[in-house]
Amino acid sequence: MPFCFVKFNNCAGNKGVRYETNSPDFKVRADGTMYAVRQVQMASKQLILMVTAWDPQTLGRWEAVVRFLVGEKLQHNGHKPKGRKSGPVDIVQQQSDTLLPWRQHQSVKGLRRQKRDWVIPPINVPENSRGPFPQQLVRIRSDKDKEIHIRYSITGVGADQPPMEVFNIDPVSGRMYVTRPMDREERASYHLRAHAVDMNGNKVENPIDLYIYVIDMNDNRPEFINQVYNGSVDEGSKPGTYVMTVTANDADDGTTANGMVRYRIVTQTPQSPSQNMFTINSETGDIVTVAAGLDREKVQQYIVIVQATDMEGNLNYGLSNTATAIISVTDVNDNPPEFTTSTYSGEVPENRVEVVVANLTVMDRDQPHSPNWNAIYRIISGDPSGHFTIRTDPVTNEGMVTVVKAVDYEMNRAFMLTVMVSNQAPLASGIQMSFQSTAGVTISVTDVNEAPYFPTNHKLIRLEEGVPTGTVLTTFSAVDPDRFMQQAVRYSKLSDPANWLNINATNGQITTAAVLDRESDYIKNNVYEATFLAADNGIPPASGTGTLQIYLIDINDNAPELLPKEAQICEKPNLNVINITAADADIDPNVGPFVFELPSVPSAVRKNWTITRLNGDYAQLSLRIMYLEAGVYDVPIIVTDSGNPPLYNTSIIKVKVCPCDENGDCTTIGAVAAAGLGTGAIIAILICIIILLTMVLLFVVWMKRREKERHTKQLLIDPEDDVRDNILKYDEEGGGEEDQDYDLSQLQQPETMDHVLNKAPGVRRVDERPIGAEPQYPIRPVIPHPGDIGDFINEGLRAADNDPTAPPYDSLLVFDYEGSGSTAGSVSSLNSSSSGDQDYDYLNDWGPRFKKLADMYGGGEED
Repeated sequence: MPFCFVKFNNCAGNKGVRYETNSPDFKVRADGTMYAVRQVQMASKQLILMVTAWDPQTLGRWEAVVRFLVGEKLQHNGHKPKGRKSGPVDIVQQQSDTLLPWRQHQSVKGLRRQKRDWVIPPINVPENSRGPFPQQLVRIRSDKDKEIHIRYSITGVGADQPPMEVFNIDPVSGRMYVTRPMDREERASYHLRAHAVDMNGNKVENPIDLYIYVIDMNDNRPEFINQVYNGSVDEGSKPGTYVMTVTANDADDGTTANGMVRYRIVTQTPQSPSQNMFTINSETGDIVTVAAGLDREKVQQYIVIVQATDMEGNLNYGLSNTATAIISVTDVNDNPPEFTTSTYSGEVPENRVEVVVANLTVMDRDQPHSPNWNAIYRIISGDPSGHFTIRTDPVTNEGMVTVVKAVDYEMNRAFMLTVMVSNQAPLASGIQMSFQSTAGVTISVTDVNEAPYFPTNHKLIRLEEGVPTGTVLTTFSAVDPDRFMQQAVRYSKLSDPANWLNINATNGQITTAAVLDRESDYIKNNVYEATFLAADNGIPPASGTGTLQIYLIDINDNAPELLPKEAQICEKPNLNVINITAADADIDPNVGPFVFELPSVPSAVRKNWTITRLNGDYAQLSLRIMYLEAGVYDVPIIVTDSGNPPLYNTSIIKVKVCPCDENGDCTTIGAVAAAGLGTGAIIAILICIIILLTMVLLFVVWMKRREKERHTKQLLIDPEDDVRDNILKYDEEGGGEEDQDYDLSQLQQPETMDHVLNKAPGVRRVDERPIGAEPQYPIRPVIPHPGDIGDFINEGLRAADNDPTAPPYDSLLVFDYEGSGSTAGSVSSLNSSSSGDQDYDYLNDWGPRFKKLADMYGGGEED
């Protein structure tokens, strides 16, 4: 039933304007009449509705808040009152914005009814209100405010909890206010509790729940998740092929038109082959193809501008935003490769491999360096022997015709190949190979000088050893493969280790240059191997080698020899024997079984010895007589092989006969005796050895004693005396060479210093050693002097020259004794008053120590 009327006027009139409410229980007709679509049970005395007027032509929207007060009439028939529009009598004493959240106390027929609280309907507050603030929302009051003074308060988020003081209430009047604009995207609802207390703070009414909902306004634009979207689609795709999805979010209420986003394509670049190649689902944002003709070779990428608009896509009053969708057209193999020309040509020398003889170029319009573009070449005819292959250059995609098996000019002078090219990826459905995907390749073969070769290599011949020199063995000839060249082949030896062979340079005939011996060290496994060279006279010359193997058949040309050459046996028989065998350089059948026998001459051989054959290769030699004197005996034995004709040889075995112990082993003395020496000779040798060792020991002791004496006898030289420009003093002077009884030991360093140390203090020769500690100097040679004074001086001179502690070179040496008549001359002659001329140049030969004297006296006469 209708219970209210709303009227809307705009500049163009309200013709065609439609109305909506935010409650499904109420509707508004086109004339503005509001009615309830069903029976509604009201829980409070106030109803707040949001009425929206919108124009379908201009898509404009206008909103208004309508409040209704619901009256309550008491009925005495026992039925509960139904919520409906209140009459004037019901609301005479109430304000339109006043709520009585607590039920009044009523009585019927004297009975008092139990008090129950009202359920307060939600309070709707539009967001982004411009005020003025504080703006009154509602007034609450208790019916007890007529009896006592009541204080009202609110608690909860937005009042006394963060965010603080969004709402407040007048404690006396109960009017509740909002203090600032609301933002539904920040908080969509608030839950508060209203309290009523008396002046003493005592609770008058139970707390009542207040729900405040923020009414959404279209104050947020749709926002795309990404500003740029990247997608791809295969070229040649059919209409309706999915490409990508774009998504935009709106912070407004999605249950209302404020948050309902719709999509559309604004522009497409390029507009080829059609300006509408794609479409978008307005609700989901899915972009799909809408037209055929996508070709990557023409257009590789599309840039599509997508717009998202709220208010269900109404462009007049909805808010919009845009994003970019980049759609790449992916390549498919819809273009077969094609040769740039139908025929190709190349040239290759014979006997060459891994040579590129031709480059095949192709054109492919698909994406470079992709499986749709990479070329694969195949030879489909013209090369049955597989001489060629075609490899693909990964950079240029060219086909390189390469020789993998050498070609022969004498066999094939040219090749006519048919090649086909395809892609690594198969062609797309419906695409056929092109006629230009096949081409012909002509390859010419050039003739080169090839080396001669021996048809049989290695060549093996068999013959008996010992053939005479100059025997023709075989003809080892080579073949020149160059049939179209007139060339001559010459032969020569390349390897002939024993120099047994000759080869004819013209025809390759091989003859022996020496006797071939199978037992030579150059033979391995009865085979002799030689290598020959065949060279032509082409430009440039070419040569080949061949190996000749000669298998030598053995003949009986080597007599057997006895082994071992030496042996040992006891002087008494039956204790041990000598095992002997034979060695033959030949091979079977020119070797064993061997025949061993003793010669009849000399007769002592068969008298003293006997030989017993064990088998074809071994025999035993033993004594025939009961005792043979120890010694070395040469026993001749004749050994004969089984060749045809047989050969024999008389070998000598040296047998040492010696006394043996009970084990049959030769004793030490017996071994010496076996060498041919008697017992007396052995004793004499031992005595001589003992005497020789004693003499050596005595000589060593004597040498040690002499060495000690030489160390103790050093020259008596005073290291402190500087003899430069001093007069030498001598205690006594000998009689020269005529005096044979002088003692040279006086000139040498005495063994002890007792004769000096025992002298009284102050009594001392000028050239004596000083008493007291002296520095340690290197010891001069102490080898005893033979006795000649000249040699003595020379020896002292050498010692002084090598002594680093000696006085300077121009100083004089002090000697304790000087003789006369020496072959070297007397030193006293330097002071002689003789006026005769004397040559002192020999002083220069005495060393640096006498150089001063040589300068003084050898320079000529004084002025």
